[in-house]
Amino acid sequence: MTEPRYTSEHEWIRLDSGVATVGISAYAQEQLGDVVYVELPEVGRKVAAGDNMAVVESVKAASEVYAPVAGEVAEVNAALADKPETINEDAEGTGWFVRLKGVDAAAVSALMDADAYKKYVSSLD
Repeated sequence: MTEPRYTSEHEWIRLDSGVATVGISAYAQEQLGDVVYVELPEVGRKVAAGDNMAVVESVKAASEVYAPVAGEVAEVNAALADKPETINEDAEGTGWFVRLKGVDAAAVSALMDADAYKKYVSSLD
């Protein structure tokens, strides 16, 4: 499994055997607070980089989740419907949102690595 890459909108993506798993960063879930609801896209939906592909609602706010790269939704994390708090517990692991197929590995590589993302986040505080 590859190291995760990050967007400036606080999504992470990890490419493994041609399938990209996407979620929101630990920083993003901390900013949101307790997650109470997640709206996920339909399997089979094609997304372009930057497209709104999901919504996450917390006790504080609702936020859109954007596709970090183009691809097709191959799978959604259906467990989040019953346990949205999984995002707070493990945002960059079991709290993933979608898996995308047909992604461009170069587009994933072009995103921020963990060190660059940490620097980016520290500049926001």
